[in-house]
Amino acid sequence: MERTGTTRRRALFAGGAAAAAVLTGCSSDETGPRRATTRSESAETLLRRRSAELSAALLRRYDAVLTAHPALAARLSPLRAEVVRHVEALAPTGSRPLPGTSPAPSASSPPSSPASPAPAASGPARPGPSSAASPAAPPVPADAGAAVRELAAAERTTADAHTAALSSAPPEYARLLASVAAAGAVHAYLLTEGSR
Repeated sequence: MERTGTTRRRALFAGGAAAAAVLTGCSSDETGPRRATTRSESAETLLRRRSAELSAALLRRYDAVLTAHPALAARLSPLRAEVVRHVEALAPTGSRPLPGTSPAPSASSPPSSPASPAPAASGPARPGPSSAASPAAPPVPADAGAAVRELAAAERTTADAHTAALSSAPPEYARLLASVAAAGAVHAYLLTEGSR
């Protein structure tokens, strides 16, 4: 026969739940929201840093292609300038610039001259054109068409990564990521359609 009414077990459970609620109410209201805010801020900072690093890697690829194929400067420089803006917009607020966000190498000047002022400002002199802080430039095909196709593929990959990060981004940053991903998709389209 089933018992109706209040049992000892239910009474103990209700008492324990009430005690937990009272004890939670006694703690400072500021620590819970602060901890959650700090945790979400650090998650956003990590996401921003990761997104900016993805775009900085794409920027290094643009620089490598422009260095290997200076004749493509007129076509690639506007797209590269947009990628620089993406890196700046995606980076965490107040962070130092990521390596590889220097001005574009021009076709008329040697590739090492635009990058030379950056090391002096960021640290000690370096022996060669590649910095220890920034990863090495990716290999570039000797054929300009193949280099542009690889650049378009890198744009697509970066845009896909930004799109995938949308689900974990806070609303304001998600809008920025969506815009950058859309711009990357347009860049990929322009790079592939321009080579036809």
